Amino acid sequence: MKLTLRETLAAFRRAPLLSALSVTTIAFSLFAFGLFGLVAVNIRQALAKVEERVEIRAFVTDGTAPEVVVTAAGDIARFPEVARADVVSQEQALERARRELGEFKDVFDQATFLPASIDVRLKAGHRDPSSVRKVAERLQTYEFVDDIRFGEEWIEQLYRLRNIAGATGLVLGLAFAAVAVIIIGTTIRMAVLARSREIAIMRLVGATDGFVRRPFLLEGFVKGVLGGVLALLLTWFALQLLESYLRFATVFFDARIAVFGVLFGALIGLLGSLVSVGRHLRQV
Repeated sequence: MKLTLRETLAAFRRAPLLSALSVTTIAFSLFAFGLFGLVAVNIRQALAKVEERVEIRAFVTDGTAPEVVVTAAGDIARFPEVARADVVSQEQALERARRELGEFKDVFDQATFLPASIDVRLKAGHRDPSSVRKVAERLQTYEFVDDIRFGEEWIEQLYRLRNIAGATGLVLGLAFAAVAVIIIGTTIRMAVLARSREIAIMRLVGATDGFVRRPFLLEGFVKGVLGGVLALLLTWFALQLLESYLRFATVFFDARIAVFGVLFGALIGLLGSLVSVGRHLRQV
């Protein structure tokens, strides 16, 4: 192991420019991948915030006793899909309408026609069209429920957009990853070719393929880690520039994703080295 470490450090010292080129290439390849990932994370975050507004509104028939509605709301709140069930009286409904539709405030000044309702908020993971529809059907079984509204078309459009964004993200992400592997493998291939004579001599004196391969694998791993860290810093800097220019809040990768990105760079560096060295050893 010590010999492998010594050979890896010697490789960096012998060809610092080539090593820097490899790290930079890895960094910019992962930077492009990181930018796309950042866009995907922010789109997902925006959709999650919109999804939090998904609710079912069950309108109550006029003349229903308030205690009946309150009891039913408590029962509904215990549904496994439901996060909260709030009773909205006629007075509260009028106040909400005046607040949300300020330009029509005069219309609601003398209004008494808005019905009471039970507003149902669903738990995360139960806001898809199928789950919302099932809860709405259960609410419809209450005798005092006059009508159910939950914006079915809007919810379907939201989840259609989410599925399209997810599928597009997966395809483009795999494409970026494939390009990164090809570019990184090419740069490491250059490093292997630069030391082809050294490898040939090692093979002549009886060195095994594993002995020859280990320093290159470690070198690729280190370059991948350095490239991943540099790509992460570049992505963060690009995000700061974007926020200052466009003036809207964005989110950066959390610690788990950031660590995964660095490890992904290390894995790509390792795979690139493995492929390049293996190909060269078969040709020697």
